[in-house]
Amino acid sequence: MSIQNDLEAKVKEAASIVFQVDLPTVEFQPTRKDFQGDITIVVFPMLRFIKGNPVQIGEKIGEYLVKELELVDSYNVIKGFLNLVISDRFYLNYFSEINNDVAFGFVKPLDSNAVMVEYSSPNTNKPLHLGHIRNNLLGYSVAEILKASGKKVYKTQIINDRGIHICKSMLAWQKFGNGETPETTGLKGDKLVGNYYVEFEKRNNKEMEYIISKALLKDYTNYEFLEDKIEDKITTLREIKEKNDLIVSKPNPYTSGEYVIISNYNKSLSEIKETLKKETSLMLEAQQMLLKWEAGDEDVVALWEKMNQWVYDGFEVTYKNLGVDFDTLYYESNTYLLGKDVVAAGLEKGVFYKKEDGSVWIDLTDEGLDEKIVLRSDGTAVYMTQDIGTAIQRVKDHPDVSGMVYTVGNEQDYHFKVLFLILKKLGFSWSENLFHLSYGMVDLPSGKMKSREGTVVDADDLMSDMTNTAGEISEELGKLEGYSNNEKQELFRMIGLGALKYYILKVDPKKRILFNPEESVDFQGNTGPFIQYTYARIQSILRKAEELNLLGFDTLTNLHEKEKELIKQLQLYPETIQLAASNYSPALIANYTYDLVKEFNSFYQNVSILGETDEQKKAFRVQLSKKVSEVIQSAFKLLGIEVPERM
Repeated sequence: MSIQNDLEAKVKEAASIVFQVDLPTVEFQPTRKDFQGDITIVVFPMLRFIKGNPVQIGEKIGEYLVKELELVDSYNVIKGFLNLVISDRFYLNYFSEINNDVAFGFVKPLDSNAVMVEYSSPNTNKPLHLGHIRNNLLGYSVAEILKASGKKVYKTQIINDRGIHICKSMLAWQKFGNGETPETTGLKGDKLVGNYYVEFEKRNNKEMEYIISKALLKDYTNYEFLEDKIEDKITTLREIKEKNDLIVSKPNPYTSGEYVIISNYNKSLSEIKETLKKETSLMLEAQQMLLKWEAGDEDVVALWEKMNQWVYDGFEVTYKNLGVDFDTLYYESNTYLLGKDVVAAGLEKGVFYKKEDGSVWIDLTDEGLDEKIVLRSDGTAVYMTQDIGTAIQRVKDHPDVSGMVYTVGNEQDYHFKVLFLILKKLGFSWSENLFHLSYGMVDLPSGKMKSREGTVVDADDLMSDMTNTAGEISEELGKLEGYSNNEKQELFRMIGLGALKYYILKVDPKKRILFNPEESVDFQGNTGPFIQYTYARIQSILRKAEELNLLGFDTLTNLHEKEKELIKQLQLYPETIQLAASNYSPALIANYTYDLVKEFNSFYQNVSILGETDEQKKAFRVQLSKKVSEVIQSAFKLLGIEVPERM
């Protein structure tokens, strides 16, 4: 039942009959709280077609609607705003329609024109961290919302299981691992492998520092090939150090004059490190390992398979705890070869071109971008190569896919602009329906996270901490009588993860988040636990109502204002799902749920439910409460959040 559609048709009819004008559109908005009414028609846009005083125009349209539409009880006009009072009967009929609709708000998916949603995209050289949590929660929720809106959806993950970063972990474990395994260390496989990625970076930085210290003394023993590459920069560094050794060596704070010297020194040092990071013996070994892997070296491939499996086993645990899943998995180790074949074909067609060193590029300067490499001079693939291959392989595997949503952080905005343009230039029709769900990074009060420095917030650790925090707060509130220890732990997990997920998903995806774990686990305000608590409160009402043998509310004719407001809020749910789907924004679902809960709590505080003496009203209020709880549960399910029966 669409009140807006009915009203729009009658307003256009009124304009035609009363004013002899065809209105193309009618603008609606919610009625302001300080005015009487349920929905407002904005008269001002009509003045382009109907000449006259907006108040008088509103009066005539209002009169027509009261006469011609049973659902309109009365009206008032405030300046250019026509406020309509909708009849209680309309809202009662609407509620009767949705009361037993178990799929309320959802549209049955079509079998054609599927959408593929990619999320997670982990590297097999480290465990999942806080950034991955936002990625997974967004991608999973968007996929569920798209399904609810009527789309056929494939949830997929691309696993970055090849490349120099993977070889870094492999090489570090090979050289320094002493045969450690997840079994011998008691560590999840992804954490063990991640430790060796950090170890590689530490060792590589140490080697860079050694090279620089020797080069400052003009000693390039064992690194003769670097002299031509860095000596000019080293000379600058050497001169600054010789003239200002005391300043360079001293810790903060600096005077303004000293700060300039330190800045110049650090700039030169940074430039040298940027050159050296690909030229250390350790990095050259890693590059050789990558070449061997791409050549199919048995020993390297065996090591790669073993360590990647450790990581996959670790990931599986994390995904299960986080409550996300996938329909299809893609591995870059498989798709990069297809990408290389496509690049070769594109080279023949003139989409790409080859430079003198043998590397392959695409020129996108006419599109306002620049040149982008798609294949290295040594023939190895870059990320772009494998992303081209992955996109094409997905459509081969699922011919009904007509669009893709890539859930990837906004630091990759440029990458996806290039990818989408390349696929378009290669002539793939589905390239017109590619979307980058570009989300902001997650920061902590303590600052940014850096994987290579080992300062990331581990996803497993964070989920565990959230569960513990929820437990501490719940124990302090002291409402856990009758709970077994297992029941308590399950409740704490549900509250902790609910707090984490809601805190992240309630924010517009485009915005950066400052995540404060303590703030998220709060039983008051716009938080997951507050909404979960309201759901549990309603379940308590329903359990008590079961003992009363309540009848129906068929003869009820009048509504309390709070009842009406609650139904109006329920009316918004189907529309909110569609808006969230079209905007790829779980935040719209999250904040709708909070508004619904606020409205219910106002209803709960102002209207007696089980204490009502009128049996019809009591039965209606119980059913209304039940429907609210169903929508809370439904909306939270779209966000991947569970709701407890008791709290």
